[in-house]
Amino acid sequence: MSQAQQPSRRTVLAVAVAAAVTGTAAPSAVAAPGAAADAPGRAQPRPIDYRAWTTYSDWRSGTAEGTRAASGRRPGVVIGAPVGSTDYTDPHTGTTATWEYATWTSPVHRLTTPATEAVASWNAHTPDGTWLQVELQGTYSDGTGTPWYVMGRWAAGDQDIKRTSVDGQTDGRSSVWTDTFAVDDASTGLRLASYRLRLTLYRRPGTRLTPTVRRLGAMGSDVPDRFTVPASTPGLAQELAVPRYSQEIHKGQYPEYDNGGEAWCSPTSSQMIIEYWGGRLTPEQLSWVDPSYADPQVDHAARSTYDHQYQGCGNWPFNAAYAATFEGIQGVVTRLASLTDLETLIAAGIPAITSQSFLKTELTGAGYGTSGHLMTVIGFTADGDVIANDPASPDDAAVRRVYLRREFENIWLRTKRYNASGKVASGTGGVCYLYFPAHPTPHQRRALAAVGVH
Repeated sequence: MSQAQQPSRRTVLAVAVAAAVTGTAAPSAVAAPGAAADAPGRAQPRPIDYRAWTTYSDWRSGTAEGTRAASGRRPGVVIGAPVGSTDYTDPHTGTTATWEYATWTSPVHRLTTPATEAVASWNAHTPDGTWLQVELQGTYSDGTGTPWYVMGRWAAGDQDIKRTSVDGQTDGRSSVWTDTFAVDDASTGLRLASYRLRLTLYRRPGTRLTPTVRRLGAMGSDVPDRFTVPASTPGLAQELAVPRYSQEIHKGQYPEYDNGGEAWCSPTSSQMIIEYWGGRLTPEQLSWVDPSYADPQVDHAARSTYDHQYQGCGNWPFNAAYAATFEGIQGVVTRLASLTDLETLIAAGIPAITSQSFLKTELTGAGYGTSGHLMTVIGFTADGDVIANDPASPDDAAVRRVYLRREFENIWLRTKRYNASGKVASGTGGVCYLYFPAHPTPHQRRALAAVGVH
C-alpha cells in the first residue's frame, strides 16, 4: 500500500490512545473553545479552513525581502534581487552548495475555527538550478507563538536538491509530522489560532534563474474525534471518465522510490487525475524509464513525488505540487466534510483523491486492508455508492471499483479506528487532494468555493 498513513506520522494516534485509556474523547471541532456547540438555530462553523494566496494583490500584500510580485494570467512571486547567499548541505547526498535567496512572508491568517492540524501546499515552477522552502509560524489560542516550522524543501526535479520533509521539529506543544503541523495534545484545548507562511526562493549564484510560486496556502482543521461519522444522503448519480492506472503492475520497479510500485498509491492516483485534465509527459521526460515497463508515467510520478526523508511517495503537498507542474493544473491539499462535498465536486467535473485506512472487513470488495491508502473518487452510482479508481488493483482494467457508500464514508472521514491488532489507531478525517484547472469554469469555481477552496 502506502506509507502515507503510518501511525507515527499522525499525532492524532497519541490523542486516540489517550482517549481510549481515559474513556474520554478529545474535544471535537464543534466543541472547541469559543464555538457555540449547542446554540439552537445557529450554523456551526466549518471545522476546515483553507486559505491560499494566488492573485497579484495577494502577492503584493505580503512582506517581500528580495522577491517581487509577477503579474500575468497566472500571477506569482519570483526572485527580484536576492538578499543574500547561504550554504545548504543536502542531508541526503552530503553535498554542500551555495545558493542565493529571497523571501516572501504572507500576512497573518486568523483561522475561522482554531485548529489541531495544518497542512501547507503550493504550486510552483522550479527551473533547473532553483528550489524553494515553505515554512509555517503560528499563534496558539493562549496567545503564545510557535517557532518557524519547515513544511517542505521542494523542487520539481531531483538534480539540485533531494526534495525532503524535515523531522524532529517540535516546541513541546506542537510538532511537524512529515507534512502535517499538529498540536501534541488536543485534549488540553490548545489550538492553532492563526498562522503565516514564509517562502524562501533559492537559485544558483550569479544567474537570473528564479522559482515562480503561483499558489501558496494551508489547510487548518479541527475535525471531530470519532470512530464513526454521520451518514449522508445520496444526491448525485454521475461518473467521470478518469484514466485508470494500477500501482500493482509496477511491483519491483525502481525500489529506491519506496520499494517500488507496491507503495505507489499516491503518485498513481495523482497521475490519473493529471491526465484527466490533459497533463502529458513528453518522451524526453520519460526517457529514463525502462522502455519495457507499461505506464512509464506512473514511474515518473513516483520519482517526482518521492520524499527522501519520509522515504515514500505519500507526502501530500509533494503530490499536489507535482500535479501543478503540468501547465493549466492547480493542486491543493485540504479536508472535506462529507460525501456531499465530494458530490458537489463530481457534479462540476472535479474528481478527488481521498486518503483512508481500514481493515479488510471494513470495505466490501476491496480484498485488502491497509494502514494508509490513496484512491481516486470519480463518481457515484444511482444508489449513491462510491465509484473509485483504486490503484491497488491487479491491472489497469480492474482499477474501477464500486464501494458501498456507508462503508467508504466512514473509513475516509473518521479520525479513530481499530487496527488489525485491535489497538486504537488514527484515521485521516477526510483528507484529500484536489487537482483542478488553472482557470476553472464558473461552475467549477462555485463547487470549489462550496468546499472551501478559492
